Amino acid sequence: MPNRDLLPLIKATFAVAAWGASFIATKIALQELHPIIVIWCRFGIGVFLLGVVVVHRREWRGVAGRDLLYFSALGFLGITLHQWLQANGLITAHASTTAWIISSIPVFIALLGWVFLRERPTLLAVGGIALASVGVLVVVSGGDLRSLAGGSAISRGEFLILLSAPNWALFSVLSRYGLRRHSATRMMFYVMAFGWLWTTLALGLREDTVVPADGIHLTTAGWISIGFLGIVCTGIAYVFWYDALKFLTASRVGSLLYFEPLVAVVVAAMILSEPILFSSLAGGALILSGVWLVNRHAFRRAPSRKLQET
Repeated sequence: MPNRDLLPLIKATFAVAAWGASFIATKIALQELHPIIVIWCRFGIGVFLLGVVVVHRREWRGVAGRDLLYFSALGFLGITLHQWLQANGLITAHASTTAWIISSIPVFIALLGWVFLRERPTLLAVGGIALASVGVLVVVSGGDLRSLAGGSAISRGEFLILLSAPNWALFSVLSRYGLRRHSATRMMFYVMAFGWLWTTLALGLREDTVVPADGIHLTTAGWISIGFLGIVCTGIAYVFWYDALKFLTASRVGSLLYFEPLVAVVVAAMILSEPILFSSLAGGALILSGVWLVNRHAFRRAPSRKLQET
């Protein structure tokens, strides 16, 4: 491995490890704060840090009004809605289960490409999608697939996490258009800023009081969790991830995401004492195998619907 690739690889690995541990940090924070407050604090910190990086790197510039509307929509979809689904889901869902379900996102991206971009699936892709789907069912049912027939195996939290996977896939597909005109860091800053503003609006419109009248008081573990989510997972990790993409191929960087659920399983077992179930590992292996098959150039894009690079 060339020496010039070492630092980008370390940065990408750090980002993946941070995102794997983020599910555990979120569960800890949710023990002391309402989900919307966790989201608001996390991305408030993240927006500030990304803004500092954008200005420091001289990537700041204004954008057209249509792009602001586009970033606003992405912010609602990828930050406000996505994080609401995950935060509320993590109240009852295990952090390790959540990570395995989230690892199926590339499969949903492939399905969206099939439906909207006319990317024709090969038999390898169809097999990968089927394999990953079975893996998700194994994870959420705890290995008892028969229990799914009565609908009792999937908790509300796991259902919300399941919804968050295709939601993030849609966000990823829609983001491709903006990345052709804007640097990744600057675009993520705008998207995250709008997402934080949407969260602030949702917080202000709530009739029930989610912020204590005497302010937010957290234990040491709570403060560490919020700080880790905002500084490490949202600020540093995103910057490191996009820095790595500047020097390494997308496939090489993307392959590191296979380690994210493994990090979550280990950290959840160590910190939250979540059991490491054979059904979870087996289902996770099926998911990752399916994602691997889907990512091996298993789709052929129809010539008439190719996206034009600009």
